[in-house]
Amino acid sequence: MSQSTENKPYNEYQNFAFHPHSILLTLLLFSLSILFLSLSGAFIYTRIQNELPPVKLPWLFAVNTLILVASSWSMLQAKKAYQDDKTERYQTMLIVTIVLSLLFMGAQYLAWVQLFQQQIFIQSDPSAGYLYVISGLHFAHVIGGLPFLILFLLKAYKHMKEPVSVLVYFSDPEKRLRLRLLTIYWHFLDILWIYLVLFFYINYLIQ
Repeated sequence: MSQSTENKPYNEYQNFAFHPHSILLTLLLFSLSILFLSLSGAFIYTRIQNELPPVKLPWLFAVNTLILVASSWSMLQAKKAYQDDKTERYQTMLIVTIVLSLLFMGAQYLAWVQLFQQQIFIQSDPSAGYLYVISGLHFAHVIGGLPFLILFLLKAYKHMKEPVSVLVYFSDPEKRLRLRLLTIYWHFLDILWIYLVLFFYINYLIQ
């Protein structure tokens, strides 16, 4: 038994936690968590030190929360469809995730426009500055994940034309791993946005 185990070729995809891609994603998410927590702490410190008034979030921030939750759900459904070898549903859920991501970006732009209409600009005061910087950084990371979603969709349409190519596509451990990592990244962005909205809302309640 030990001999058969020794002779068994090493499969880098069997141990997800120690795969290089997984380690890189873990480091990225850890760095982002530290970054946003540091910005949150700096916001609280600056507001207390300067006795600044809170900034009221536009209602579109709440709408964007629902949009991101929906995109996180559709991404999860895409992963499930991939695992179940459901070609059409996999492609559909990727499209839904992309559309919801674009919708989030458009709604976030309109949310900033609402702030402009209230005469709240990035240079208005440090509180407003932190709001723009933090929401802008999150916005940038959504943009950063979008090309990967589009690439997955293009490859799905390119390689899922015949039964044999579909079988090869769904059995590819590299694609399975990358889809899993992208799903984790998308869930992280969702959780991070919920935290940021709650953070600014609670700060607004504390006059």
